[in-house]
Amino acid sequence: MALSTAEAKYIVASMASYEAVWLRKLFSALFGFTLDTTMILCDNQSGIHLSENLVFHDRSKHIDIRCHYIRDMVQLGAIRLQHIGTDEQVIDILTKPLGKVKFLTFRERLGVIQKPSDKGPV
Repeated sequence: MALSTAEAKYIVASMASYEAVWLRKLFSALFGFTLDTTMILCDNQSGIHLSENLVFHDRSKHIDIRCHYIRDMVQLGAIRLQHIGTDEQVIDILTKPLGKVKFLTFRERLGVIQKPSDKGPV
């Protein structure tokens, strides 16, 4: 159980890095080429700093060692965490109720288009 937002975001990013590295290995085996660094977007600067800083702080010393996998992947260059503002998270369209303007903006960014009506103009 996470004790702070930064810790929770760090743990989630670490779990995402497991999946990203597995997919990188799968694509490499299937297609025979190596991928560039995989970018994971995170909206918490403290979580990003935890992944880049190899020094254990008092606030992070209780985090389970398996969650520090992301640090190794960042050092190897396989994973890179990049900050994204909370207002720019397109995934919110799938997880939160949004206002009409934000919903339409995120829908457009996802590339979802409105289905043309089967009926002509009424």
